[in-house]
Amino acid sequence: MAADKIFGGSAFHSANGKSGRTLAIGLIATLALTLGACATRPDPGDQAAVAAYQEANDPVEPLNRYFFAVNDQLLDGLILKPAAQGYDAVLPGFAKDSVRHFLDNLRTPVILVNDVLQGEWDRAGTTITRFGINSTVGVGGLLDPATGWGYERHGEDFGQTLAVWGTGEGPYVFLPLLGPAPPRDLAGFVVDQAFDPLTYVFWNRDSIIPPTRFVVNGLDLRARNLDTLDEIERTSVDYYAALRSLYRQSRNNEIANGEIDPDNLPDISDIDYEFDYEDGSDAIETEPAPAAGNNTGI
Repeated sequence: MAADKIFGGSAFHSANGKSGRTLAIGLIATLALTLGACATRPDPGDQAAVAAYQEANDPVEPLNRYFFAVNDQLLDGLILKPAAQGYDAVLPGFAKDSVRHFLDNLRTPVILVNDVLQGEWDRAGTTITRFGINSTVGVGGLLDPATGWGYERHGEDFGQTLAVWGTGEGPYVFLPLLGPAPPRDLAGFVVDQAFDPLTYVFWNRDSIIPPTRFVVNGLDLRARNLDTLDEIERTSVDYYAALRSLYRQSRNNEIANGEIDPDNLPDISDIDYEFDYEDGSDAIETEPAPAAGNNTGI
């Protein structure tokens, strides 16, 4: 899910079982509190308000906005953003690219499993080929020669797989640290940990590698979106609603693999193309086309 991309995809993987159980209990408590902070439903007679409420699909918006404010002002404002600004200023571009390539290469098994589960055999072949090239010629994934050779990277996760299988997103939920986490994507995020070989390599072992991967991934992605998020915050009337909309647009695009669904295009069949002019006419006058013999164009 998008939160996985922002914060590293390792929040559910801890250095030991006790901390993992503590995190799980905390999430359950958070969800329980979420259920008790429902947004007020609009008057059924106000069709515009009802339509907006249904489109937002955010029944616990007051609590979501509270957690969003905690993330934005405390976790991001005081910790993540300043760290990302320092990371961006200190590391040269090629070093940041190497970090990104390495982290993307580590995620290959998760992408591959979801390619297969979705029946995307061509994309699965690309994933395997990329891993082979970048792990060898690319010096353990620090470089990305595969893209230059025509094997472009793509992302997949189990939340997308569930969507391909027909599972609905569910109500919008925003959790501290994780960010946007609707039920489908949250479930997919958990399952993806089972697809990650590093989950088993470091299972019940004290190691700094999983949390380091988590932190560096989040730091790198936050640094790459510094200007974008600042611009969205500066230009949006409602920053929370803007990011909620962008999250859904991004997820829908990922689920569709970047392909446009004709069924989701706006209906323009009832648009009135008649124009009213000052002289009362409603026709558009055009110059006659030149005769074929005088046409010097194509």
